[in-house]
Order: sequence, then structure tokens, then C-alpha cells
Amino acid sequence: MKDFWFRLDDKIRFLFIGGFNFLVSYLLYSLFCITLGVHYYQISLALAWAVSSIISYTTQKFLVFQSKGPWLKEYIKCCSTWFISYITNAVLLELFVKTAHLNVFISQFLATFAASVVTYILFKTFAFRATK
Repeated sequence: MKDFWFRLDDKIRFLFIGGFNFLVSYLLYSLFCITLGVHYYQISLALAWAVSSIISYTTQKFLVFQSKGPWLKEYIKCCSTWFISYITNAVLLELFVKTAHLNVFISQFLATFAASVVTYILFKTFAFRATK
């Protein structure tokens, strides 16, 4: 099974692992929105991203990019990547809620797709780039 998994292109692995990470993050976001109230959707987003970052880092490092790089250095790079992705997500979330008048759950679902593209590009070219 391991051989099959790592023969898949990293874009395919990212899609599967990203889907898993999206599910974790979205469930956390929904839980925080329900607990805090939907008017606190930006706080819910920040909390969900903070909690899910550890899972995402681990799954991306080992199951997508097979990185052997130093943990701390890569984690700092990942945090930089997530910051850019988080800003993308937060801005789109706000636009969908305030401009398109979509509810916070649908808005977050849509905003995550754009943030995922940004995340993949930054992970591939920056955070988990193989050192030569």
C-alpha cells in the first residue's frame, strides 16, 4: 500500500490529504461557529486554523512531500505559508459573507478551495522544497 501511495503524483496525494485536512479544519470551524455563535466566524476561522495546523503539517510532511528536512525549520516555513493562505481564506470568507450574502458555512467551504491552491503552491515551492 505504501509503495502504491508514493507512486502517485504529489498533486494527487495533496488532493487526498488536503481533503482530509479540509474536513478536519471545516469540522473545527463549524464547531467553533456553533459554540461561539456564527457572528464570530472570523474568530472561529482563526481557532480552526490554529488547531488544525499541527495535523496538516504532519500529514503534508510525511504523506505528501515525504520531506526529510528539519522539523522546526519546516514548521516555521509552514506557518509562513499558512499565514498567507489564512489571509486569503479570511478575505474571501469576509467577501462571501458581506458581499455575496452567503451564510458562514457555505462561505467557508468556498473560501477554502482558493486557499488550498495557494497552500499547495507555497508548500511545493517553499515549505517542503527539497534542498539541493
